[in-house]
Amino acid sequence: MLSRLELSYESHHKLIEYCAELGIEFLSTAFDSESLDFLVNDLGLKKLKIPSGELTNAPLVFEHARTGCDLIVSTGMATLAEIEMALGVIAFGYTTDKNDAPSIDAFQSAYFSEQGQQALKAKVTILHCTTEYPAPMADINLKAMDTLATAFNLPAGYSDHSKGITIPVAAVARGACIIEKHFTLDNNMEGPDHNASLEPDELTDMVNAIRDVELALGDGVKGPRLSEIKNKAIARKSLVAAKTIKAGEAYSAANLTIKRPGNGASPYLYWELLGKEALQDHAEGEVIFV
Repeated sequence: MLSRLELSYESHHKLIEYCAELGIEFLSTAFDSESLDFLVNDLGLKKLKIPSGELTNAPLVFEHARTGCDLIVSTGMATLAEIEMALGVIAFGYTTDKNDAPSIDAFQSAYFSEQGQQALKAKVTILHCTTEYPAPMADINLKAMDTLATAFNLPAGYSDHSKGITIPVAAVARGACIIEKHFTLDNNMEGPDHNASLEPDELTDMVNAIRDVELALGDGVKGPRLSEIKNKAIARKSLVAAKTIKAGEAYSAANLTIKRPGNGASPYLYWELLGKEALQDHAEGEVIFV
């Protein structure tokens, strides 16, 4: 099936040209050295993805880093220790020259070096992922994306294999900077991924929902938004005369109440007014101003 469906090199050229026409960045994933060479040296890609299954394939990870390209690193099935090892390989590949011999010790040294950390922060994004198709909701563990961002101090995103659009939208709400989602023309097509993929209309729905969430996240400053201000007087309340109050009569719990609208004296002044004499007459139901 894979042989029958694989794309020729010429097809890749046609796809990258079409992406350029649409203003879409072309991406493809290399699972071997020959494919990596084609993507970088023939197609000229500047960004590459290391798939979850190749995370422990240190020689291929090293080749990716040696290209100097920005890397998106997916972490399905991985422990924190395995991710750190891969990032060490990448840091070594970014920061050393061809005369430096790769080794586990060299990878660790590169990872903990200031130069290595700077290179990782500048060029690497990590993706949380659950490698199952479709991934059960109980195994998504979306909070692990936060763990990755904290543990490695790198931008974190989410590679989704769940059904539907709920989880990728939730991931954006949790701060995902990248969403990867499989899509297909028909969920019933032959192959292992189609059942966990989105059809075109669903993909559009997901993107629209993500854009709404991004807009809704706002700036984090808590205060009345422009759209709220006009509703403050309508929704909030003021001090109001519960019954007729004559000038000189003392305000009391019996003659004060709190009602809408909120354009009069604040209810916070309730205790301050108790026992004070009214300076003017108030009709029953009249908003009090002070």
